[in-house]
Amino acid sequence: MQELHDAPLAPLTTFRLGGPAARLLTATTDAEVIAAVREADASDTPLLVIGGGSNLVIGDKGFDGTALRIATKGFELSGTSLELAAGEVWTDAVARTVEAGLAGIECLAGIPGSAGATPIQNVGAYGQEVSSTITEVVAYDRRTRETVTIPNTECAFSYRHSRFKAEPERFVVLRVRFGLEEANGLSAPLKYPETARAMGVEQGDRVPLSAARETVLGLRAGKGMVLDPEDHDTWSAGSFFTNPILEPAAFQDFLGRVHERLGPDVTPPAFPVEDGRTKTSAAWLIDRAGFTKGYGSGPARISTKHTLALTNRGAATTEDLLALAREVVAGVHAAFGVTLVNEPVTVGVSL
Repeated sequence: MQELHDAPLAPLTTFRLGGPAARLLTATTDAEVIAAVREADASDTPLLVIGGGSNLVIGDKGFDGTALRIATKGFELSGTSLELAAGEVWTDAVARTVEAGLAGIECLAGIPGSAGATPIQNVGAYGQEVSSTITEVVAYDRRTRETVTIPNTECAFSYRHSRFKAEPERFVVLRVRFGLEEANGLSAPLKYPETARAMGVEQGDRVPLSAARETVLGLRAGKGMVLDPEDHDTWSAGSFFTNPILEPAAFQDFLGRVHERLGPDVTPPAFPVEDGRTKTSAAWLIDRAGFTKGYGSGPARISTKHTLALTNRGAATTEDLLALAREVVAGVHAAFGVTLVNEPVTVGVSL
């Protein structure tokens, strides 16, 4: 297992931000992952687990503890069952399932990061979420000090959330198992309107798997959501804020503010969810509050391609990024009474 001291962490994140770790371990097997976690726990050393670094905001002072980079490999396909090691590159794994003719995660193409992070965030895009195909998650339980297999029904999946996110200090994901679909080379039914429009079909239609994947990659690239070292719009964590889910009274208050600010004929995006609540669009809120594409004059700015992405233009610090995030949160709240919540995990800092 590789060990470095005073090791830069910024290169391990898609933001390319953050100070060094006192110690950085790189584990390439499940046994090495477990050994590193047990060692940190036994010595009461702070532990930071890093996968693809695509959902991580590390403070400029870095991390005074052990950073554990999970670089395990493993892609095992048996019929329609898929098992991925936590360190597998997610978008590469999606491509391989499409090549194998299996449907279920093709619209999650281009999402940066590792397979082990997908159940934590319940990663989703373009009408698909991993919770619909994950069958089991194999993890090391730091409380019981044993490896456990957690079925989908015990993962507490919800919008961009899970049991693993709710208990961040307890589980370290080792492997993720999926149940995919063989549909004669066709995708799962398209659920997302933008994807269907781009392909010239109706919602609910199936299309060739490779065409679905390529369409999603094109849509993501147009929004700066596919990693490109030469494009600073992709020096981000993708969507920085989650879409707000409002209780009935809060949604009515929100509507009143929209009509007062933008006019009585303006209707914000609204999607009914469970328990009578309503989800609205964080991107819409940000834009209508005055934070348009490219907003900012410093080294951290809103993407020129998508208002939900906050970006490092090349010379930013984490504090530059957080200052911009706080400005957006305050502006949206002042305009619409809605408090945005950051999606990336913050380390040593907070909004």
